[in-house]
Amino acid sequence: MYMPPAFEEKDPDVLWGIVRAMPLGLLVSQSDGGVLANLIPFEVAQGDGNAILRAHLAKANPQWRNLAGQNVLVVFQGANAYVTPQWYESKREHGKVVPTWNYAVVQVRGTVRVIDDRNWLLAQVNRLTDHHEAHVGQGTSWKVSDAPDDFIQAQLKGIVGIEIDVTQLTGKLKTSQNRPVPDRAGVAAGLEASGGEQNSRMAGLVRRHLG
Repeated sequence: MYMPPAFEEKDPDVLWGIVRAMPLGLLVSQSDGGVLANLIPFEVAQGDGNAILRAHLAKANPQWRNLAGQNVLVVFQGANAYVTPQWYESKREHGKVVPTWNYAVVQVRGTVRVIDDRNWLLAQVNRLTDHHEAHVGQGTSWKVSDAPDDFIQAQLKGIVGIEIDVTQLTGKLKTSQNRPVPDRAGVAAGLEASGGEQNSRMAGLVRRHLG
């Protein structure tokens, strides 16, 4: 990943925070026919001294068949937003400004284990469901056990699990750090005034670098 020094984020708490907030990762791997890439919701767990990503894929998805032992890339896209020069104080001072796009992205690399075990899969599906149902905010959360057991057992036959032992964590937060402080303040204010969850998240990231 192209990484200007101003945009490199090394704090693992910040990076894992982005992954947990935006857990739909793009799993990129090699196959006999070339590169494969699929979006998969992941969960983060702690292994023996290192982080682990856990997920499951449909058995009908051919990507899992070549994953065992492979070093793969998972890309997590955080907040992103268009930045107009209208928000820059520099526009009023000299006009030498252009639009850009701010974004946060985390790349995780690691080695894969493929797991075809009914108990492991049921536990993983339960954890993933419980975590995301807690954020639905519409009264009683749905649980896997709400569905008939024979139906769930049949569904489990159609998926396979993966664990990725994380070997590298890289983050890039392009959040106007290369702009003068007045420009950064203008970007944060402009994003907040524009509304929307993405803009609000990006405004918060920009404000981290106002000091």
